[in-house]
Amino acid sequence: MGVIESAIDTIKQMIVDGELRPGQKLPIEKELADQLGIARNTLREAVRALIAMRVLQTRQGDGTYVTSLSPALLLDGMSFVADIHQHAGAGEFLHVRRILEAEATALAAVRIPDDDLVALGNLLEEAERLASGPEIDHGKLVALDQDFHALITSHCGNAVLAAVIQNMSGRTVRARIWRGMTDPEAVQRTLGEHRAVYLALLARDPERARIHAAMHVLGVEESLAGSRDFREDNHE
Repeated sequence: MGVIESAIDTIKQMIVDGELRPGQKLPIEKELADQLGIARNTLREAVRALIAMRVLQTRQGDGTYVTSLSPALLLDGMSFVADIHQHAGAGEFLHVRRILEAEATALAAVRIPDDDLVALGNLLEEAERLASGPEIDHGKLVALDQDFHALITSHCGNAVLAAVIQNMSGRTVRARIWRGMTDPEAVQRTLGEHRAVYLALLARDPERARIHAAMHVLGVEESLAGSRDFREDNHE
């Protein structure tokens, strides 16, 4: 292990051990370098790496701080992983999302507040209004789709689960836009699936919510698996 990697691990361990806490400012560079027994240039490189990992953040003119270390922040890079690892394919990411999102939706059925059920219904109605127009704005529909799913999973009661699902959509956003543009029945089918999930949540029925959420993501998987372009894209 190189000196920079060792310094990164040491700072991480200080955070794990509680020597550095979320929101805490790091000691000045010379003091921290002396404490770790490393050169200041090595410390700078380690800090840069930890900033890229969202573990640390620099505040202009104030110093370097430990971030909130929230799951959503630390897992943010997963969306890039979903985008860059094209060899794995959108289908594999959707498969994982189907497993996780079904459980998250079931958990949300007994946790989502009434006010957010109203907000969920409003998102669905807005999407249905857009879909009834002469020309469909697929980009806006996908944005509403993301908001719909994010609102549900945010109430699953597990911040890590919610963050993982939220950050897996990088590769699947393009997939959903493609689906809407090439399959004339896809939009109405998707909205119908959303409404089934919504009604299960309204009924506070975890099992129905789980089944309908899984069926919804499975529908996207099957649409993409049957596409020649999608198969070619995943075998480049």
